Amino acid sequence: MRILLSGPSIPPAFDRIVLIFNPASSHHSDVLAKALHTELGYRLPAMTVDLLPTAFAGHGRALAREVAAAGTPLIVSVSGDGGYNEVVNGAMDGGGRAVCAVLAAGNANDHRRSTRRMPLIEAIVAGKVRRIDLLRLQVGERAEAWERYAHSYVGFGLTPVMALGIEGGTKGGLSELVSVVRTFRALEPFEIARADGARAKLDSLVLANVAYMAKYGKVSETGEPNDGLLEVIMLPHARRWRIALMTLRAITIGLGPQESVSSYEFTTVDPLPLQIDGEVMQVNAHTSVVVEVKHQALATLG
Repeated sequence: MRILLSGPSIPPAFDRIVLIFNPASSHHSDVLAKALHTELGYRLPAMTVDLLPTAFAGHGRALAREVAAAGTPLIVSVSGDGGYNEVVNGAMDGGGRAVCAVLAAGNANDHRRSTRRMPLIEAIVAGKVRRIDLLRLQVGERAEAWERYAHSYVGFGLTPVMALGIEGGTKGGLSELVSVVRTFRALEPFEIARADGARAKLDSLVLANVAYMAKYGKVSETGEPNDGLLEVIMLPHARRWRIALMTLRAITIGLGPQESVSSYEFTTVDPLPLQIDGEVMQVNAHTSVVVEVKHQALATLG
């Protein structure tokens, strides 16, 4: 028997709650979304709570944009990092007034692991909203430019290769690590031209807003998601054993303190894959890339 305790009827921070989820997810997002919907009905009976399933890739962004354009909603993405990226970008498209949160239902859940302070349901009931930074990625210039926000990181080189290796392999801790090791064979160094004209040949470059990424790795000891800075985790081109050693260190003791800056800019020399919050994209050769911190741009809780 469930015993209901009296509590706040409607948190003042938002006027309704919308749960966005992928009904086809292999991580049972639909089950988690419906369970949260039921729990919120008990805990906040006066609050409007809607379930919005996605139908295709990118639909989460469109749904969040529409929801965020009216009032001050709380949008909960029942997903992994990629699904939450869609919701965050949709909320920013809709004016940035919405509060956003994630109920972890993905493979890595890096953002939730890095930013979790309390159970999500308790934070929703209490209406405890705080603000965190976002990373704004701009690729290209003038009419050819496009941009996207990242809640956690933007990675080049090793990071998207690892993501593709995990996606293509068997799921599970040891199997995923074996898949990552196998992808080292496909890793090619890349070259970037910095704003001062200097060039660098790298195996990996990660610009991070959180301490954890790639499910197992701790990439920074100093980064905080609301400090106005991003961490630069860079690996110059080296022998494969050095890359493996860095990966082993990341998943055991962590990589330690990293350089912190408010923005990072470079130009690609060759076509270059990137990974933004779990989603892999491609950048053309001779294209400018700017990643900058938008300080406390996102209202969140949990």
